[in-house]
Amino acid sequence: MRLNRTGRRTTSAAVLLALALAVPLGTQATASPAGSGTAAERQAAAGQQADRQYADRQYEISGVTTAVQRTEVTRLGTAIDEVRERSVVVTADAAEAARLRAHGYRITALPAPSGPDARQQGEDGGVRAAAPSDYHSYAETMAAVDRYVRQYPNLMSKHVIGRSYQGRDIVAVKVSANVRADENEPEVMFTHNIHAREHLTAEMAIYALGELGSQYGRDQRVTRMLDSRELWVLPVLNPDGKVYDMDSGQFRMWRKNRQPASWATGTDLNRNFPYKWGCCGGSSGSPSSDTYRGTGPASATETRVLLDFVRSRVVGGQQQITAHIDWHTYSELILWPFGYTYNDTAPGLNQDARNAFAAVGTQMARSNGYTPQQSSDLYITDGSINDTMWADHGIFSYTFEMYPRSSSGGGFYPPGSVIPRETARNREAMLILLENADCMYRSIGKAGQYCSA
Repeated sequence: MRLNRTGRRTTSAAVLLALALAVPLGTQATASPAGSGTAAERQAAAGQQADRQYADRQYEISGVTTAVQRTEVTRLGTAIDEVRERSVVVTADAAEAARLRAHGYRITALPAPSGPDARQQGEDGGVRAAAPSDYHSYAETMAAVDRYVRQYPNLMSKHVIGRSYQGRDIVAVKVSANVRADENEPEVMFTHNIHAREHLTAEMAIYALGELGSQYGRDQRVTRMLDSRELWVLPVLNPDGKVYDMDSGQFRMWRKNRQPASWATGTDLNRNFPYKWGCCGGSSGSPSSDTYRGTGPASATETRVLLDFVRSRVVGGQQQITAHIDWHTYSELILWPFGYTYNDTAPGLNQDARNAFAAVGTQMARSNGYTPQQSSDLYITDGSINDTMWADHGIFSYTFEMYPRSSSGGGFYPPGSVIPRETARNREAMLILLENADCMYRSIGKAGQYCSA
């Protein structure tokens, strides 16, 4: 585009392939005794041992009720998963849990997402995911992408935009009625699975491709959008983390990528983006933290791949992507910038932009029952994808936190039986964003001021 503007199908073979992919594609990570093997092998073995020693699980912290109090929790390097009326749910390892207690927090361990506790009743009356086989693996997700591209060759094309730290493909699927042409149409981007354990988001990508492909020429709104928009769907932004979290056959509660980080492993990709990186207590400088921001802005391989792709969509000096959703789980929220400040407006985000974010966000929330709010209403984050997409690229960027609303519905691992319902639940919201992508300011009655004819 050129704009000018002011279930599950596992077979034994698939399982073997998934297990093979779980091995890093570069240096083999072997459990060599100390002092034996190459330096890289010893480092990988030490990282694996650290992963086993510091296995994560969820805890509820009581008495945390305000955004400021929640931010104080995150400043200890702890990732908040869920905000409740008088508490928060966090992911922590044993050392983090001890540190939280030492700071005076009252914490209670929650049931594990797999194993003996996994079949407790969820809020939907079903059960939590019994195993990763409830979801598409990375290999199966890529196979689904290939099937849709073959099935809808005039609507979809697959682009390998880069590779992960361990060498896996990071794929963008272009969806448009004239898919082989770069037309003068608004572009929208969906990113999925930036956090490894959030597998429902990759299911959302698979749903979007299937629904848009099957309904083009049948559904009037879908047809109109694909005739006048270019959509980029990135189904798995964190392939290595996804493989690590699920391909062993047991969920590992893994969030980050798999890039070595001093004595630990992994960078939180959603704290690694350049805008206000590490500025405001909304990320951690400790490599063992789930919110570790990395050694510098865009130090993670996958962050650089995405940023390079976004920059590639600048044509004639204009960024062609106008709107974006970064899909996450869980809590049923729609969030917009900024995350680094509690203020509704700030340099680079004036009142009109804030109002447009809120108007479209609220409209989408009415369609799916999510709660719309500014990101920092929860707690401060810095180095986030939304803040960078808006501040550095002028893209109206939202985070969707998908089902469930609370950990009682399965947390990061809801049962596979809810996948069809909870992905289809966002159909209307997708169309609302696509329809507004040509002029987000139309939502506040200011198209004439901000959008060219």
